[in-house]
Amino acid sequence: MTVTSERREDGIRLVTMSAPPVNALTVQGWYDVAGALDEASADPATKVVVLRAEGKGFNAGVDIKEMQGTTGFDALLGANKGCYAAFKAVYECSVPVIAAVNGFCVGGGVGLVGNADCVVASEDAYFGVPEVNQGALGAATHMARLVPQHMMRTLYFTARTIPAHDLVQFGSVLEVVPREEPRRGRPAGRPRHRRQGHPRDPRRQGGAQRDRPGQRQQVLPVGAGLHLRDST
Repeated sequence: MTVTSERREDGIRLVTMSAPPVNALTVQGWYDVAGALDEASADPATKVVVLRAEGKGFNAGVDIKEMQGTTGFDALLGANKGCYAAFKAVYECSVPVIAAVNGFCVGGGVGLVGNADCVVASEDAYFGVPEVNQGALGAATHMARLVPQHMMRTLYFTARTIPAHDLVQFGSVLEVVPREEPRRGRPAGRPRHRRQGHPRDPRRQGGAQRDRPGQRQQVLPVGAGLHLRDST
């Protein structure tokens, strides 16, 4: 498990999670994310934080294997406290936090995104709270920040996922960008496209997505944070 924090000269701080194979965080991993955000919050030279992840997906929640391999309830309680610390650090960060989501974002990952100030997602990104299948409670409160109440209930009770391009209409995802987005961002005025069907099926391509009323085409100044590259 590795959480790195890099502040660039332009004041953009990249906080990167890397916990192969699926970025399911251990108890310590959640505290590491919290520590990185707290450090960024206390740094006067940091202007914005981009929270991102290496690998196939953004975050798969807590590390179930750690719980299964731990006697008693220490790992379970530790994960709850660690998640709280990480979500709190994102929410209370003194500078804006942009979540750059690639691939899957489920369980605790939704907690990180739900507390961020802005969400940009890759074309293959999708979100969900599958805890009901595991017989546990989870991130429904944070999912409620991404979708309307009745959709949140449906997603929670059925353990279904929702693709990132569907969240654009709710305003919870700013925009969906190509997985191999250039490091300098999307050229202004270039049309965005949305896929139809399940986001994990690369064969299904749809038409152009319409901008929301009043939305301006622009390049976001988050640099490499929007370069959602699969490093595996």
